[in-house]
Amino acid sequence: MLAMDYRGPYRVRAEQKPMPEILHPEDAIVRVTRSCICGSDLHLYHGMVPDTRIGMTFGHEFTGIVVEVGSEVRNLAVGDHVIVPFNIACGKCHFCQQGLFGNCHESNSQATAVGGIFGYSHTAGGYDGGQAEYVRVPYADVGPTKIPAGMDLDDAVLLTDVVPTGYQAAEMGGIQRGDTVVVFGAGPVGIMAARCAWLFGAGRVIVIDHLEYRLDFARQYGPAEVYNFRSIEDPVYFLKKITDSLGADVCIDAVGGDAAGSALHTLLGTKLKLEAGAATALHWAINSVKKGGIVSIVGVYGPTGNLVPIGNVVNKGITIRANQASVKRLLPRLIEHVQAGRINPKALITHKVPLEEVSDAYHIFSAKLDGCIKPVLVPSSINVA
Repeated sequence: MLAMDYRGPYRVRAEQKPMPEILHPEDAIVRVTRSCICGSDLHLYHGMVPDTRIGMTFGHEFTGIVVEVGSEVRNLAVGDHVIVPFNIACGKCHFCQQGLFGNCHESNSQATAVGGIFGYSHTAGGYDGGQAEYVRVPYADVGPTKIPAGMDLDDAVLLTDVVPTGYQAAEMGGIQRGDTVVVFGAGPVGIMAARCAWLFGAGRVIVIDHLEYRLDFARQYGPAEVYNFRSIEDPVYFLKKITDSLGADVCIDAVGGDAAGSALHTLLGTKLKLEAGAATALHWAINSVKKGGIVSIVGVYGPTGNLVPIGNVVNKGITIRANQASVKRLLPRLIEHVQAGRINPKALITHKVPLEEVSDAYHIFSAKLDGCIKPVLVPSSINVA
């Protein structure tokens, strides 16, 4: 089968690989129909994630048709077309029982923090991902959800990560009616977080980034006030100034470790790798939220330490909430929002690229070319329309 193949930082290509096989009675094999490239895939692509091994197939956002099931799979049948959450969850452990499917204790048993994730290095379990024609899906009775009749496949594939992560970012913010919410990052997740903030009752939504085309998109899609931090001398001072000198009620870090905007953090976090990525957006979030406010983090950072102003967290009485999205828990509510027209995920998709051209797709997305917001890979055997 054809699959994306990682060859080292900034080098991926489409290669023929062996077909995946059922390795456990609870497995399923899925024929991929859509697979996105995520902003966090770029962390792998840029060589920022430890233990990303040559030969791995990335891809944690995908839909597909079940072509084979293990002997103990009861909830799926061959022919089912499913949304596959990016979390791999057993559904039985202490954390899955609490709805913390992103923290499954069994799917990545060698780690103490994150659970298993498709195609996200051996720090997340070493599972091959869905940027391929076929993929093995462990715990098939737990994660995959049948795509509702009539749902657009392009909407469905964004329910695997982008929509739930943006939604959970707003949810973790504890937004109260009339709150001012600042979202750092106008990538797909940040844009979706801005959109979802309104669903929780926000009275004002502000998005900060430095890419004008993405800010233009966020302005329309959010809708949101947008500001380019390159044109602001001090983003924290600016945000205080436009929020009655108090600061925002809620700040969302939707950037993570590849943030721009601070020479110090870029040097320490991305050049020298002395931090787990550049924590620039997190600094801005902590320092521009009001006293007693909430900082919600969905941007991805590595497992090692970061320099953060923890004294300001304590002295301002800030609540920090963070996690990988619990896709399985959120899916029923998010499907309702899509079907009711309150969220239009497919509007984020700017590029559909054949799987054979995966190298070009990564380059376009990484270099922010051609107005790219969200690229989707489609195997050539699947109807792209």
